Amino acid sequence: MTQQRRGPFVAAIDQGTTSTRCMVFDRSGRVVSRDQREHAQAFPRAGWVEHDAAELWANTRAVTAAALSTADLVAGDIAAVGITNQRETAVVWDRTTGRPVAPAVVWQDTRTDAICRQLGELGGGADRYRDRTGLPLATYFSGPKLRWILDEVPGARERAEAGELLFGTVDSWLVWNMTGGVHGGVHVTDVTNASRTLLMDLDTLDWNADIAAEMGIPLRMLPQICSSSEVVGTARQRGTLAGVPIAGILGDQQAATFGQACLRVGQAKNTYGTGNFMLLNTGTQRVPSTHGLLTTVCYRLGEQPPVYALEGSIAVTGSLVQWFGDNLGMIGSAAEIESLATSVPDNGGAYVVPAFSGLFAPYWRDDARGAIVGLTRFVTRGHLARAVLEATAFQTREVLEAMRADSGVELTSLKVDGGMTANGTLMQFQADILGVPVIRPVVPETTALGAAYAAGLAVGFWDSPDDIVANWAADRQWNPAMADDLRDRQFRRWRKAVTRTFDWVEPDD
Repeated sequence: MTQQRRGPFVAAIDQGTTSTRCMVFDRSGRVVSRDQREHAQAFPRAGWVEHDAAELWANTRAVTAAALSTADLVAGDIAAVGITNQRETAVVWDRTTGRPVAPAVVWQDTRTDAICRQLGELGGGADRYRDRTGLPLATYFSGPKLRWILDEVPGARERAEAGELLFGTVDSWLVWNMTGGVHGGVHVTDVTNASRTLLMDLDTLDWNADIAAEMGIPLRMLPQICSSSEVVGTARQRGTLAGVPIAGILGDQQAATFGQACLRVGQAKNTYGTGNFMLLNTGTQRVPSTHGLLTTVCYRLGEQPPVYALEGSIAVTGSLVQWFGDNLGMIGSAAEIESLATSVPDNGGAYVVPAFSGLFAPYWRDDARGAIVGLTRFVTRGHLARAVLEATAFQTREVLEAMRADSGVELTSLKVDGGMTANGTLMQFQADILGVPVIRPVVPETTALGAAYAAGLAVGFWDSPDDIVANWAADRQWNPAMADDLRDRQFRRWRKAVTRTFDWVEPDD
């Protein structure tokens, strides 16, 4: 997509789980240009998921150059660049050579289950750090992943203690490289990414030395924590964005919340991607969860007080569709699942629970594994396709009910974004099973847009968050049409199916 050049503009780099893209936006929040490139997914063992951090950086350079070239733009046309990223993925690299010491351990990876159990056995179990970090002890988060790298990569711990190694989530890795790498690269992260490590105190917004010591992590490895909207550095002089200020960093789901203009207490969004992530803005008051949700930083603008959120993280949604095609060969592409699902009127009594790496919110069961239940000779490919789509909607309802219980807020509608929102059948079922309207914005790439907004606000490209609210516009709305008794019966059966996945993994597995 191209547009006549009328700059300046703001660029956003969106480094996600399956691809990296660069998008350029104008003042109205509309897309000027974009480019995207996928990267390899490595699964060296059951439960392990890895990325090549060097490939992520190479793809970032490639898509940035292509996005500017497509619109005939140069660095001088870009007022600022924002970065958003897959959040809990851990990267460790040598500060002298710039080379990663191991593959990046991805947020979906479960190799740290033994580390999490050992830490929980010190007292408090899975809730050992929840009062300080807002998070349970789980394989999802990057602190235990860093501990694993230090323990398992030969010489890594000694080099880290000597100050030779740096750690960061993907945002830190990209910023360090963009600002010079071994030649003076800036080692930072923002509060949203830091809040997903199990190492940051939610009250002080700084690294918790006691937790780091218990995990065996040298503090000198960790990046400086900044706000989500401030100039943290300037892109190095050789490169597509040479001289452009890097002025915004947000973890991908917080960026989507910002891009969806969920800036008031009680507003929520749900992103449909590799996994699903629903965030509810709780304002400057952090709300502890007693129903399996995460308390996290939503965003922080400059020196203003941080805004917190409750989050429901679902590990497998879009990746379930990918599995249905790639592993089972049921469809040739993700787009084909909708026509297959609409070939039947319902799921035929079948339910697919995608606990491939355990269950995230609201259960947090590392011992769960995926299951297909309710099978009879009547069930066809079409019924399974519908069950695959419905699994995303059922999991979203579970999270919504937990949010209602924790916050006391009754949602009257749900803002949605992400690739799966193009599937009208899924969106209609989502509205049906929730019993509230589901609304998709005109610009569905809200993750990149949120990072652009954070960067633009820091340099005065946009005057205030009011501009974000003014730019937001609805594209399509799906209204619930399912009878209450059918909605309740289907959800009851879903929950019954979920219980069948518990206690599958044994300690010696």
